[in-house]
Amino acid sequence: MTDPILFTLLGVALTVGAVLLLRRVASFSAQAPGDYAGAQPQFDLRRHLNGPIACEGVIYGPTGRVASRFSGAFEATWEGNRGIMRERFHYDSGTVQDREWQLCIGNDGRIEARAPDVIGAGQGDQSGPAVRLLYRLRLPEGAGGHVVDVTDWMYLTPGGAIVNRSEFRKFGIKVAELVATMHPANADRSAA
Repeated sequence: MTDPILFTLLGVALTVGAVLLLRRVASFSAQAPGDYAGAQPQFDLRRHLNGPIACEGVIYGPTGRVASRFSGAFEATWEGNRGIMRERFHYDSGTVQDREWQLCIGNDGRIEARAPDVIGAGQGDQSGPAVRLLYRLRLPEGAGGHVVDVTDWMYLTPGGAIVNRSEFRKFGIKVAELVATMHPANADRSAA
């Protein structure tokens, strides 16, 4: 009688272990800034997130279907290693959302990012053509007001556009994903 229970528990433990291992070595969260060290072009927030920036993207819900589409207009300014990036998002629902990031880049390239809806300070790294930022975000009341853990990756393309991919997790479970592109607002995108 105990053999079936023991085998069931062993099967569950092996399954959980395999899922955790797969997530650690072969998933979005398995990336590390060092994976991109030395690759080109080098991403420098002060250069590539500077001035007027246009953004377009989608947010996928927990089922993998598009839950929202948006466009954004950003304005970023820098004084040395300190920057301010003001964002205005327009969602397909008609909602408009504003956010202002206070950014600081250390001499070692580490990033500290603060915004009113970010709990504490986000921490990040620049490495090669990639930037990773980790932070806790309080969603707007219209989206439930939940606090989620965000892993935000930005990748600089050879043409100068930035591809942003973010995962939003609650209790370790992915609840949303964002994919967006950013480029200088005055750039001629017809050649792309």
